[in-house]
Amino acid sequence: MTARPILPALAPLLAALACHPVEPIATCDPAGRARPICGFQNPEDLALLPDEGHLLVSEYGGSAAGPGRISQLDTATGERRVLFAGGETAEAGPWGETGCPGPPTAAFSPHGLHLDRRSDGRLQLLVVQHGGRESVEMFEVLHDGAQWYLAWRGCVVAPPDSSTNDVVALPEGGFLVTEMASGGAVRQALAYAMAGLFGSDTGCVLDWHPDRGFSQLPGSCGALPNGIELSADGEKVFLNQTLGNRVVRIDRRTGAVEAEAEVEHPDNSTWAPDGRLLVASLRGSTRERLACRDLAHGTCPIAFAIVALDPATMRTETVYEGGSGTPAGAGTVGLEADGALWIGTFAGDRVVRIAAEES
Repeated sequence: MTARPILPALAPLLAALACHPVEPIATCDPAGRARPICGFQNPEDLALLPDEGHLLVSEYGGSAAGPGRISQLDTATGERRVLFAGGETAEAGPWGETGCPGPPTAAFSPHGLHLDRRSDGRLQLLVVQHGGRESVEMFEVLHDGAQWYLAWRGCVVAPPDSSTNDVVALPEGGFLVTEMASGGAVRQALAYAMAGLFGSDTGCVLDWHPDRGFSQLPGSCGALPNGIELSADGEKVFLNQTLGNRVVRIDRRTGAVEAEAEVEHPDNSTWAPDGRLLVASLRGSTRERLACRDLAHGTCPIAFAIVALDPATMRTETVYEGGSGTPAGAGTVGLEADGALWIGTFAGDRVVRIAAEES
């Protein structure tokens, strides 16, 4: 997942780096196996609903884009429907921390998300969000017949000066959330610069439990922690370190880094039906990524790949490559659903469906 809106301390540097704008992918026409579904705002992360016919879409806000929202995408028809946009009123929810100040404001800006079953069987959506506060928002996912909707149930506010990114629920309750950096704007700016130059650590994974709050997950610090997933038994953490160009497998109980795979600028991850981890890998330059941050139309054209990683051997295989010349660019997530690969982006107006290759 890409970084939050520009840190004030980095603004002059980023402006200089991004002084040469990129030419966006403007058309919404299919090409080969790729069919774009336009009308979204920075669909940065995706999750598959239990009916396997609808996706939840995190439409990232901030910067020139304005507020964000959580939407639903019908994989059969391409229909988009907004489920939550912030600014609603509700009493403090029963989930999350007791000090949660209420539902997100109209400045709601969702980022990483994770869908899972709570111990009582209720369907929970966790959402990292930056608008008005840095927090993990908790929603119950409900349906009436074929109609899905979200009910806000609570939140957990991130530690002061944290810059968070992705989240995954824990089987015993609570969650893990990636903290890209902490310590205020100036310290974060220095951390990003040092990580870019030398691969030094910028942040760690935070472990939150209702009974004890936040703690640092042992073995999880790295250069821009980003996408995160858990093994089915909850014992292994798969963590993407974007500026470290690697995916690491961590034993959650001991903090031991057991293995790693080299992946260029890994972003979000999702589990595929065959048990492999699909990792989005951004291939464009830093200059190109920065130049895409304020696109007014179309989608960012920078190159990316979706890489399939074997969780046991950590071997990787590229399953799709996109960028200029295709309808998809700057892919931040790849999700298999309804017999196809679905791709989102941090800077663009579309989710792209990649049909399966003919055998």
